[in-house]
Amino acid sequence: MYYIGVDLGTSAVKLILMDKEGNVVKTVSREYPLYFPKPGWSEQNPSDWYENAVEGIKELTDGVDAAQVAGISFGGQMHGLVILDKDNEVIRPAILWNDGRTTKECEYLNNTIGKDKIAEYTANIAFAGFTAPKILWLRENEPENFKKISKIMLPKDYLAYKMTGVHCTDVSDASGMLLFDVKNRCWSKEMLDICGIDENCMAKVFESYECVGNLTKEAAQCMGLTENVKVIAGAGDNAAAAVGTGTVGDGKCNISLGTSGTIFISSDKFGVDDNNALHSFDHADGHFHLMGCMLSAASCNKWWMDEIIGTKDYGKEQEPITDDKLGENNVYYLPYLMGERSPHNNPDARALFIGMSMDTTRADMTQAVLEGVAFAMRDCYEIAKDLGINITETKICGGGAKSPLWRKIMANVLNINVNIIESEEGPGLGGAMLAAVACGEYASVQEAADKIVKVIGTEKPDPALAAKYDKKYAKFKEIYPTVKGLYDTLKA
Repeated sequence: MYYIGVDLGTSAVKLILMDKEGNVVKTVSREYPLYFPKPGWSEQNPSDWYENAVEGIKELTDGVDAAQVAGISFGGQMHGLVILDKDNEVIRPAILWNDGRTTKECEYLNNTIGKDKIAEYTANIAFAGFTAPKILWLRENEPENFKKISKIMLPKDYLAYKMTGVHCTDVSDASGMLLFDVKNRCWSKEMLDICGIDENCMAKVFESYECVGNLTKEAAQCMGLTENVKVIAGAGDNAAAAVGTGTVGDGKCNISLGTSGTIFISSDKFGVDDNNALHSFDHADGHFHLMGCMLSAASCNKWWMDEIIGTKDYGKEQEPITDDKLGENNVYYLPYLMGERSPHNNPDARALFIGMSMDTTRADMTQAVLEGVAFAMRDCYEIAKDLGINITETKICGGGAKSPLWRKIMANVLNINVNIIESEEGPGLGGAMLAAVACGEYASVQEAADKIVKVIGTEKPDPALAAKYDKKYAKFKEIYPTVKGLYDTLKA
């Protein structure tokens, strides 16, 4: 049997076809537009997601016996607001995770309602990307659209609805809406009341590995599949990527160096840090996880290479950064190109270089970018350590993880083993694994992870270099508090 994983990203939908042994048979990617109607706004048309997913699945399964495709599941961009009217038509373009229009609404939730209350209701506080502040913005700025709302959905769940006719979501993705009681895995009545939303407007909640329904006749015909294909709830992209990297079970860790960056720590027990600097969400394996999220990670390196230096040869730019240069750089970089989420929760923060002198080289600047992202990741890692979580190793995934230099920097900045996995398909593989679990191919998410995910190498920290980076990090973490007040001035 075959299983399809749908990774609904911000720039493209990436689809994988996995066999029952966990081998990736084929991959397909299809891009769609991203719209910026105003500075700081970010939107997409849900119809673009579905049309490209359908065409991608047709391409993915070309030449495959349709009867052998057993299940479809998802890993999807989180937090996006998709609203449907009484006829299940999309009311307006989706407002995405990286949209920054809700500063006022976040301040209302965190300061007027109060962080303590919000955290009591949801285990989290308001961040600009979350869904609840978007609903408040809609109520204030587009009241006619707000009145039309019959269903509130997340991006990947819109695909599941179009495939099955079921309004559904899963616990991991729902956790990032600020409308969900993470500890008790249900909608928060208090938060729905604050947002003026009836619970009937919310989707039915499933565990990530549960089947929500089968393909409708129409969807099956569009994709060239049968109505026997099961559609499984799936997970938010980070939880799905964690499944795809085997970050399942107590105390496991995964670092993702994608457009954004995350450190993801799975746990059997529910937990929240005192300052809510880390997100406390439900995990796709039926348990919980803590997550630190940086809004700009590999995108910092892409920006530096593409826009500033003007090259696509990333590897060549890293060649001058030899081992003797590591831990010796006097240039520091704050990686806040789009503001920052964890741990600072400051949408107005911006990137900066500091420490340049007349002998600073292009390679020093490139090195500073890689190190700055690693230091910012350590900010989140230190919070997890303060909670008593003992992390000795991590998996690593995402585009940035393909750089041996960046993996070495990460291992030594965090002073832990960094494991490289065989198949780096991220949320798509996680989605396919969840589909295989739901279809009975594996007894649990844990079993699927144990059998499918294989470590093929480990980057181990060097004690002397880790000690150097420890001193450098002590300087790095003084920079943000020092310049924090300037961000308000720059904004004004």
